[in-house]
Amino acid sequence: MNEANNLKAHEGVEKLKELVKDINICLFCTNLKVDDGATCRPMAAQEVDEKGNLWFFSGIDSDKNREIKQDKHVQLFFSNPGKSSYLVVSGEAEIVLDRDKIEEYWSPLVKTWFKEGKDDPNISLLKVFPKSTYYWDVDGNRMINFIKMVASVATGTNLVSSEQGSITV
Repeated sequence: MNEANNLKAHEGVEKLKELVKDINICLFCTNLKVDDGATCRPMAAQEVDEKGNLWFFSGIDSDKNREIKQDKHVQLFFSNPGKSSYLVVSGEAEIVLDRDKIEEYWSPLVKTWFKEGKDDPNISLLKVFPKSTYYWDVDGNRMINFIKMVASVATGTNLVSSEQGSITV
């Protein structure tokens, strides 16, 4: 097991961007006090901005937006088992109705959920500011790492390089 590599400021934001770009889909959890799993749903991150905020599209009338109005605390769980990359973000969400931001993050795929496009009256953005973040990231792909694990058993030396730690933005 490698020791923790805790990242801060610019270095932390860059690692967060790298992981989110690679993984993209997360379980976005609201209403954390209930903690029954029903308030977690898959969401696609649009971007991590220069300040480390994560951006998502969401329907104004969605359960998630209603829950965020009641309690802004959220958790995001990103997982890419194929690359052995994982990220957990605990933060605060804010509902953003800024049309310029909607235009900035818009992509044709988003029209799947917002039939009227960028001008859909039900469209909003969620901005998540990370309060605490932890990641696990193994270098290389699954097959190469499997071969390295087998070689590690044979040689008694860990040949799989990995990185883990907290990210502070």
